[in-house]
Amino acid sequence: MRAKVNQDINLNDYNGVFVVGEQIDSNIHPVTIELIGEGKKLADKLGKKLSVIIAGYDIEEQSDKLLHYGVDSVICIEHPLLKDYNTDAYAIAIKDVITDKKPEIVLIGATSIGRDLGPRLSAKLGTGLTADCTKLEIDENDNKLLQTRPAFGGNLMATIICPKNRPQMSTVRPGVMEKAKFSETKSGTVEKITPNLKEEDIRVKLIKKEDLGGKRVNLAEAKIVVSGGRGLKGKEGFELIRQLADAIKGEVGSSRAAVDSGWIDQAHQVGQTGTTVHPDLYIACGISGAIQHQAGMQESKYIVAINKDASAPIFDICDYGIVGDLYDVIPSIIQSLKDKDFLEL
Repeated sequence: MRAKVNQDINLNDYNGVFVVGEQIDSNIHPVTIELIGEGKKLADKLGKKLSVIIAGYDIEEQSDKLLHYGVDSVICIEHPLLKDYNTDAYAIAIKDVITDKKPEIVLIGATSIGRDLGPRLSAKLGTGLTADCTKLEIDENDNKLLQTRPAFGGNLMATIICPKNRPQMSTVRPGVMEKAKFSETKSGTVEKITPNLKEEDIRVKLIKKEDLGGKRVNLAEAKIVVSGGRGLKGKEGFELIRQLADAIKGEVGSSRAAVDSGWIDQAHQVGQTGTTVHPDLYIACGISGAIQHQAGMQESKYIVAINKDASAPIFDICDYGIVGDLYDVIPSIIQSLKDKDFLEL
């Protein structure tokens, strides 16, 4: 049931920062560690505590592991009906905890699960939700959460506040925030909660799970990314990009222009309206380097640009630039890798 918004609430009743953790088949999603890192900064700024909510079944080990990342507490919600992600079950269980604990800030990863869960939680709680945030800050004047996200196709950045309702909720783009550091020593406590869930609460039943096969795109965690842009001149050009990526064990990325042209799936898009990456090596092939693309890859450790246009903006931020036709340059690189015709540093 949707709660009324703009309720006459006492904002002072809400305290602390909550991260809604995500696990799939008992594996903690990397975005959870990113949210803990960002949540810790916000909590320290406010002088408040940081807690992580994690839901599932038989997840004691995962809950215990989160204590190694500097959180004050982990709230472990366990129930057989939470074994696999289900919108109804997770929304009910997590909403009840948030209603009881009253955090002032709630952070959720903008993953496929988070994008599904976040809006339903905010509706049940009667508060706002800022989606796909790339920057979070605390207002120096009144401690409100400043939530910044791309707007109008990434052409401007909007900063949004939630002044009258609590909690202040954000979904946060994966790969943007710095991960919390792992510590060998544990801190904090684990609180176990059994939610009041019934079969009739759940409208959608999971019949079976199937592995569709094929390689999944994992740009956010990639150590090497090879991206193609408009300079490829067609979808066939991505075969060359894949060959180079395979040769150096990297992932294939792309610019928005290549996605909009239908040359490659949106899952490969790097940039302000795609995935933010920070690999050890980013190779931009035929990408001019528009500011929206730079926003998603400029934190890469090393950037190599290959482009025919010597005045392309990508050369302003790259560490190494090659001015030339990518259809000549890339095959030469691949052949050199095969022949091991290069210096090992």
